[in-house]
Amino acid sequence: MSDTSPAGQGLDGPSGEEILSDRFAQMVLQQANMAMMLLGTTPHPQTGKTVRDIDAARMFIDQLEMIEVKTKGNLCKEEQALLKQSLLSLHLAFVQAVESPPLSAPGPAAAPPPAPAESAGAAAGSAPAAETSAAEPDSKKKFSKKY
Repeated sequence: MSDTSPAGQGLDGPSGEEILSDRFAQMVLQQANMAMMLLGTTPHPQTGKTVRDIDAARMFIDQLEMIEVKTKGNLCKEEQALLKQSLLSLHLAFVQAVESPPLSAPGPAAAPPPAPAESAGAAAGSAPAAETSAAEPDSKKKFSKKY
């Protein structure tokens, strides 16, 4: 038990500050990984299936933003860089997930392939264009928070 003394930790193992820094990094990465999984960018580790839950992902991103605000000025450079880079990646993934069609609906996934054929026939292209323009204002109304 004498090995667990503070003097022994400085020579043999990581200091208390290093341990806390590692735990902070693990927590940030855990939150970021959960958000990425819920955005559909990475598969669920147990099932291997891709999941998309934009609202739950937004909650994890908002939590990391709250941590960034509450810890401002209290983090070392490495911790601050990790948090900032994680949030940047999450913001980009969030925008891509919101703009892409839902994973479970096969209908919208089938709509983009006819887009190259639109240039061949103007009549065929006008109907999908009307549908997309009608759907775009709805999607903008659903998500008011911009990253």
